[in-house]
Amino acid sequence: MNNRLFLKEVDQRISQADLHKVDNAVFVLHDQLNMQVWPEWVREEKPPLVFIEAKAKGDSLPYHKKKITYVLSSMRHFAVECQQEGYPVYYYSTDQHYDDGLSDILESHPDLVLTFMTPSEWDSRERLREVKSSFGDRVKEIPNQFFFADPDAWKDNIEPGYRMEYFYRDMRKKTGYLMNGDEPEGGEWNYDEDNRESLPKGYDVPEITGVEPDDITNEVIQMVEEYHPNNFGVLDDFRYAVTREQALQLLDEFIEERLADFGPYEDAMATDEPTLFHTNLSIYLNNGLLLPWEICERAIQAYENDKAPINSVEGLVRQILGWREFVRIYYEAMMPEVRDTNFLDFDGALPELFWSGNTKMHCLQQSLKPVIEQGYSHHIQRLMVLSNFSNLTKTDPRELNKWFWLAYVDAYEWVVLPNVLGMSTFADGGILASKPYVSSGNYINKMSNYCTSCEYSVTKKTGEGACPFNYLYWNFVDEQREAFEVSGRNSFMVNMYDKKSDEDKKAIKESTNQFLNQLDRYSG
Repeated sequence: MNNRLFLKEVDQRISQADLHKVDNAVFVLHDQLNMQVWPEWVREEKPPLVFIEAKAKGDSLPYHKKKITYVLSSMRHFAVECQQEGYPVYYYSTDQHYDDGLSDILESHPDLVLTFMTPSEWDSRERLREVKSSFGDRVKEIPNQFFFADPDAWKDNIEPGYRMEYFYRDMRKKTGYLMNGDEPEGGEWNYDEDNRESLPKGYDVPEITGVEPDDITNEVIQMVEEYHPNNFGVLDDFRYAVTREQALQLLDEFIEERLADFGPYEDAMATDEPTLFHTNLSIYLNNGLLLPWEICERAIQAYENDKAPINSVEGLVRQILGWREFVRIYYEAMMPEVRDTNFLDFDGALPELFWSGNTKMHCLQQSLKPVIEQGYSHHIQRLMVLSNFSNLTKTDPRELNKWFWLAYVDAYEWVVLPNVLGMSTFADGGILASKPYVSSGNYINKMSNYCTSCEYSVTKKTGEGACPFNYLYWNFVDEQREAFEVSGRNSFMVNMYDKKSDEDKKAIKESTNQFLNQLDRYSG
C-alpha cells in the first residue's frame, strides 16, 4: 500500500518523476545520501532517483524514536535537494519492505531498468539481490563507494591474530595519511598511550550546536509519535542535523572547538557530559551526509596548520581509517554465521535497566541517560560501562547486540555487530579482540568522576554497599578462565584470582549470586 499520510511536506516540494517516460532509474537507500560517490554517469545523466520509505523495515525492531526520525528526515531532505539539483525524484512509501516496494515499481513500469548500490547491511543486500534475481537484467548492482577499503581485498585476512593495527598501518601507507614517505608522522603509528587522561575538574567542554527542526522534520516527528509510540527512547528535543550543509557546519565546529582535546580525553567519562570532545559525527558519517575521507583530511589539515596535536589527529584517523573500516571488513568476512556466535554461552536476558535507565549505579545511569534521551553515548561508555556490565551479568551478547542496533542513532548492523559480538563481548572467541573487555570499578573510577556520586563504594570489594563491578569482575575472571587464557598476556588475571584467600573467593561468589538473583531482566 502506498501510504502518503505523513508526506505532505515532501509532496509539496517534489514533482514525482514519471517512470513510464524513462528507461532507467537509480534506487538510493537511506544510508547512501551523497551523490558525490555515485558513478560519474549518474551525476552527468541525472536519471530519476527512487527513494522508498519501508514501514516494515522500521517495524523490524523497536528503534529509538530519534533514530527513525533522523533516518527519514535526512532522506526526505536529501530527496528534495536532489530534485533542486536537477535529478527527477520518485518518492515512494510502502507498508512493506524495500524489496516489495521495488518489485511493485518494476512490475508497474515494465520498461524500466533500475540500478542500486550494494547495501552496507546484510538483510537489505539479500532483499535487493532477490529482486535482481526475479527481474534479471532489469536490475543492476554497483559496488558501494562510501568506504575507503574494498572488503573483498581484505576479508580473507580476518582470523585470530590478525588485528586492526596491521590493517591500519597498511591503510595509512595506501592513503598517505599522516605519513612521511614510508614512516609515520611523528615517528609513531599509534599515540593511544597519550589518549588516556581523565577530565580535570572544571575543564570547559564546548556544547555541540543543535539544529532546530524544520517543517519536514516536524512532520516526521508527528508520524513517529503516531506509528511508533512505544518504541525505545524519547522524541523530545530532536536537534540533529538532517542535511549535508548542516552536518558540514558541525564538522567545522568540531575541528575548531574540540579536535585539539579529542585525543587526551578520548577515553574519559564525566557526569552529565556524554559527548565530551568526541565528534558526534558518526550519525552523519554512517548515512553519507559526511564522507570518511573529508573528516580525516580536515583533521590532518588542522594538524598541519598547528591547530591540533598529533595524538588527537592520529586518534581520530585511527577511529575512521582504521577501526571503522576494519569492522566493516570483519562484518563482510563473518556474516551471516557471526550473528549467532556466543563463545561464553551466556543466555541471560538483557537487564531491564537498559530500557528504563533505572539503577543505583551512577556510571550506568550516566551511560544510559543520553542513550534514552538522544540515542547517543561515546565509545568508552558503550564499551567499558554498558558492554562490560552485560558481560559481567552473563547477558546473552546477541540480545545486547540487538539493543545497541535499535538504541543508537548512528547504529547499523555492519558497525554494531563487530563492535558488540566481536570486540566488547568476546562472543566470537577472540577473532576480533584478544581479550574480553571487562573491568572492575577501578577502571571506571580512574577514567571518570562517576564513582564520587554513586551509592556504591568503589573501594569496597564485596558485601553490602560494594561496587557491583568489583565482585562481578572477579567472578567473571574465575568462571571464564578460558577466555582470559586465549591470550597468554591476560592469564595473569586468573593467577591473581587464584591467589585470593578462600574467604575472599567465597565473598565474591556470594555477592555475585545475590546481585544476579535480584537483577531484573527485560521480558518484552
